[in-house]
Amino acid sequence: MGSWSVRTRLTVIGCLVMALLCVVISALGTALGYGHETRERVDQAEATALKTVRLIRSGELPREIVTSSRSSIVQVVDAQGRVQAGTAPQGLGPRLSTQRPPADETAGTEVECDLPGLHGCKIVVVIRVYRPGGDWYVYSLEDAVPWYVGDLFLAQMILASLAIVALAGAGAYQVIGRALRPVEEIRAQTGQISAAVLAGRSTGHRITLPPQHDELRALAVTSNEMIAHLETSLLREREFTSSTSHDLRTPLAAMRVELDEALLHPDDTDWPPLARRLLTSVDRLQQLVEDLLVLARLDAGAAQDQQVLDLADLVQGEITRLRGTDALPDELDLEVRTGPAPVHGSRIQLTRLFDNLLDNALRHADHRVGIDVRTEADQVVLQVANDGDAIPEDKREAVFERFTRLDASRTKDTGGSGLGLTIVRDIAHAHHGTAHITPSPEGTRVTIRLPRA
Repeated sequence: MGSWSVRTRLTVIGCLVMALLCVVISALGTALGYGHETRERVDQAEATALKTVRLIRSGELPREIVTSSRSSIVQVVDAQGRVQAGTAPQGLGPRLSTQRPPADETAGTEVECDLPGLHGCKIVVVIRVYRPGGDWYVYSLEDAVPWYVGDLFLAQMILASLAIVALAGAGAYQVIGRALRPVEEIRAQTGQISAAVLAGRSTGHRITLPPQHDELRALAVTSNEMIAHLETSLLREREFTSSTSHDLRTPLAAMRVELDEALLHPDDTDWPPLARRLLTSVDRLQQLVEDLLVLARLDAGAAQDQQVLDLADLVQGEITRLRGTDALPDELDLEVRTGPAPVHGSRIQLTRLFDNLLDNALRHADHRVGIDVRTEADQVVLQVANDGDAIPEDKREAVFERFTRLDASRTKDTGGSGLGLTIVRDIAHAHHGTAHITPSPEGTRVTIRLPRA
C-alpha cells in the first residue's frame, strides 16, 4: 500500500468505510427482517392451531389434517398423551413436543430443536383445549427463521452491498481525482520551474494560483515563495562562486607573476622585499579564506556557546588589545563612548562582528573613528563611524552583499575582502538583530541593534 497513489489510498479507504457502513446497515436490516419473518410464522402457526381447535369443538376433527402450507405441521394430543390427529406423515407419528402452556394461559410459543423425525429447529405453538375427559393439546409447527432470514434475502443483501461499495468506490475515485487535479498541476509546474532554475534558466515563472482561497492556493503561494528563495539562493551562490574565484585568482596571479619574474632573473632579484610583498598577498588570501569559513558556518547555522555578556566590556577589551599595534595607528583620532550594554550571544561571533566593523572603519577613515555603545529601551546599540568617504544612499544595502566593494574602495585599494560587512550582518541576524548604514554628518556610520538581555 506504500506504493499506492494518494488517490488510490483514499479510494480504498472510502470503499472500506462504505463496506463497514453496509455491514452495519445489513445487520440492522437482517435483524428487522428476522423479527418480521418470525412474527409472520408465529401468526401462521397460531392461525393453523386455532383452525384445528374449531374442528375439535365442532366434532369434525379428521384423523389426517390438511393445512394450507406444505411446511406446516399439526398434531393433536389427548389428555392421555395419545396422538388423535395430525398432518401426514410427521403429525401422525410419535408425539412431537411435550410443551404445555402455563397453568393460567391457554396458549404458548417456543422454539424447539431436535424434535422426533424432524430436522432443524421449529416454532412450536401449543393451545390447550378443554375436554370432558381432560385437556387436549394442539401443536402447530413452522420452520424457525435462520439468522440470515433466507437464501434470497441474504443474496439480495450481499449483491446490494457490493453494488453500493462499487458505486461508492467509482464515485470516490472520480471525485478525489478532480480534487487532486490542482495538486498535480502544482506539482508539475513546480517540477518544470525548479528544473529550469537549477539549469540556470531562471525566467521568473511562478505557479498559477487557483481561484479559490483555500488550502490549495496556500500551497501554491508557499511553493512560489520556495521557488523565489531557490532562485535567490542559486543566484547568490553563482555570484558568490564567481566573486570568490576572482578574488582568489587575483592575488595568486600577482604572486605568480612576481615569482616568475624573480626566477628569470634570480641574481637581480631583491629577495627580502619580494618575500614581504608575497607575504602581504598571502595575508590577504588568509583573510579571505577565514572570512569564507565564517560565512560558511553562519550559513550552516553552526551552534555557538551563548551567554550573557556586556557588549561595552567586549568593545573596550578589543580596543585595549589593539592599542600600540599597527592595526590601531597612534595618529588616528579614536573616540569611544560606552555604557552598560548587556546582550545574550556568542562572545566569539560578537567579537568578530566588532573587529570587522572597526577594521572597515580604520581602512576607510581619513583622521577619525568614533565608537558608541549604549542601550535604547529593550535594545543595545553599537555604532562605528569614520570620517572617510560617505556611502551613497542607494548603495547602503549593497555594501552588505558578498564581495561588494564600492568604486572609492577599489580606487584606494584598502585591502578588504568584500566580506566584512556581510559577516557583520549575518552575525547580527544570528543574534536576532539588525545591521544598517545610518545617516551621519560626515563619512559613514554602521549601526548594529541587538536585543537587550
